[in-house]
Amino acid sequence: MHETDIIVIGGGTGGYSTALRAATLGLDVVLAERDLVGGTCLHRGCIPSKAMLHAAELVDGISEARERWGVKATLDAVDWSALTATRDDIVARNHRGVEGHLSHAGVRVVRGSAALTGARTVRIQPTSTETDAGAAGEWTARRGIVLATGSRPRALPGLPPDGRQVVTSDDALFAPGLPASVLVLGGGAIGVEYASLHRSMGAQVTLVEAADRLLPLEDADVSRHLTRGLKKRGIEVLTGARLENAEPYADGVRATVRPARGEPRTLDAERLLVAVGRAPVTDGLGLGAAGLTTDERGFVAPADWSRLETAVPGIHVVGDLLPPPSLGLAHASFAEGLLVAETLAGRSPRPQPVDYDTVPRVTYSSPQTAAVGLSEAQARERGHDVVVNTMPLTAVAKAMVHGQGGMVKVVAERAGEGTGRVLGVHLVGPHVSEMVAESQLIVGWDAEPSDVARHIHPHPTLSEAVGEAFLTLAGRGLHQI
Repeated sequence: MHETDIIVIGGGTGGYSTALRAATLGLDVVLAERDLVGGTCLHRGCIPSKAMLHAAELVDGISEARERWGVKATLDAVDWSALTATRDDIVARNHRGVEGHLSHAGVRVVRGSAALTGARTVRIQPTSTETDAGAAGEWTARRGIVLATGSRPRALPGLPPDGRQVVTSDDALFAPGLPASVLVLGGGAIGVEYASLHRSMGAQVTLVEAADRLLPLEDADVSRHLTRGLKKRGIEVLTGARLENAEPYADGVRATVRPARGEPRTLDAERLLVAVGRAPVTDGLGLGAAGLTTDERGFVAPADWSRLETAVPGIHVVGDLLPPPSLGLAHASFAEGLLVAETLAGRSPRPQPVDYDTVPRVTYSSPQTAAVGLSEAQARERGHDVVVNTMPLTAVAKAMVHGQGGMVKVVAERAGEGTGRVLGVHLVGPHVSEMVAESQLIVGWDAEPSDVARHIHPHPTLSEAVGEAFLTLAGRGLHQI
């Protein structure tokens, strides 16, 4: 029987952040990962997809240069092998970096499948010939166990992904070549990003969402502006539409979609990309041996959200295993890992729980969306009397330079005759993913528009639209619409 302070099961963003922080606090840490440290985000999701979206932005830039700026540029072809080689190099360098950080911190990484055998015990079964032979077998955790096994894409019943014609977000980037047409099922962040990517690369794209709007968890005005931007780029958007059936054939997939109104439509595409959500991975984890169960959706819910601790003392959960209000975002799992590590280390004062309302949410499509805090509807549902200001991005000169529309929307509390604390900020437009950090501080620090209005935003920048939105709410706007 081996002993250590903490055993982390799963080496994705939540798992390795827990391990790194715990090790820097002086704890002995074992991290069990059956595949590669970095998890879905590094190897199949966040990093490779954003690398490809950057390449897509470069492709779009060639069209803009020619059509808008008189630069006689043409796109001969996309060298798929060269593009994917650059993407894979970025992933590989990040992977080596994570491994280096873990090694430097003193985390013992074990390549193996881990399963709970009790409330403080774990069995690790090697999954690679590279696994340290002395690390296999039973382990006892003196302080606690952290479950961080992540999630996998949900599949459609009767339509298993084959990696070629029917793909999920995990394998879409690695499918052979670029399709001439693609049907994307699911209008959440993942589906929208992949629809945007394929359109930039020249594919005909149809995006189907069962809800009445894209990004249904975001503010309705975000959905409206995003949909307008995607349609302008030639993406067909079908909302309130449900897939009735789909059948692969020799050269593609034929699907029947029933829209909210009208007759069913038959759609043909070379590839069907299924992006209907992700499901937590708990198979083989041995939850029952430790006295744990999942909820009806398969999540492992904490009994104490302030510590992310389950009903079994000493067993904590981070990342995609957590149900809402956790967001299933990599940067949220970093915060969860820090919280759990500091809790297990007995840090005093007690670590602050994760405030999910102040976690930024970004969709890296073209146009991009970014938000933090409550939507207008959520604020009203929670009983707030709200004041709303929406500022077109084209109210500032830099947006005209980019040639793209969008908006800044601020949702704040009403305070007497004025405006109180800011509850939410919502952005649509170019590069808004790089603008949302300011809004996180505004919402997280309970700032009021007058607090923000005192600070000067540089000119000319896109961030001026954020500043102008708050100036207007504070009664000092220069370009009030």
